[in-house]
Amino acid sequence: MKLTSKLYLGIIFSILYIPLIYLAYYSFNSGKTMINFDGFSLAHYTELFENSRMLVIVINTIVVALLCGLFSAIFGTLGALGIYSLKSKRQRNSYLVGNNILIVSPDVIIGCSFLLMFTFISKQLGINSIQGFWSVLLSHIAFSIPIVVLMVLPKLYEMPRTMVDAAIDLGASYWQVLSQIVIPYITPGILAGFFMGLTYSLDDFAVTFFVTGNGFQTLSVEIYSMARQGISLQINALSTVLTIFIMLAVLIYYVVNTSKLKKEVR
Repeated sequence: MKLTSKLYLGIIFSILYIPLIYLAYYSFNSGKTMINFDGFSLAHYTELFENSRMLVIVINTIVVALLCGLFSAIFGTLGALGIYSLKSKRQRNSYLVGNNILIVSPDVIIGCSFLLMFTFISKQLGINSIQGFWSVLLSHIAFSIPIVVLMVLPKLYEMPRTMVDAAIDLGASYWQVLSQIVIPYITPGILAGFFMGLTYSLDDFAVTFFVTGNGFQTLSVEIYSMARQGISLQINALSTVLTIFIMLAVLIYYVVNTSKLKKEVR
């Protein structure tokens, strides 16, 4: 049984990581294609860091992702608190169904709806287009909020109701209960929602493709545009740098989290 489990995990991780290794391998190719490896070179990394347009696009993508994670965590937490505070089970279920519909809706439909909305707003304001940074950011926040709600709600339902009741009996105000009891307790859910929003924003292509414009580009849309003309090995270099950065971030998070658990056990 153990051998079968290890074999299964080995196959799964191979499927996931072999393409990344293959991509990173050819980022050091002195040639210009992924057909033959002509020799080791850092030329594509040099070209990448000298490509100011690509660096601006990377910064755009990261800024939108961070802001999306932040605001979706805030609004999603408020939404979860609102649903949790409802007395009627029927109302709670109705809001949850509405929330879940937004999660399972195809990205193309969401992208089209945002495109129509921003086009309508542009006409009402009498301007050519408002598509760009703000349209991308607002769209990413909108489709990330339902995910944050689902991250935070379980933590609220896990929270002992007696803690809140005891604080109220001792004279705590609504703000004190929220800031000193509820928020600290659901912080893991809020952080999970933040990182989910950030990840979905970095990963999104379909919605961004519909709402971007006015010279504003994100990495996913730029890679798609380059793929239609033949991807440069700069993309391999960029993907390798981002993968290493993500691996380091995950490793740091793991080390910090493990050290905290050890302190709590002691």
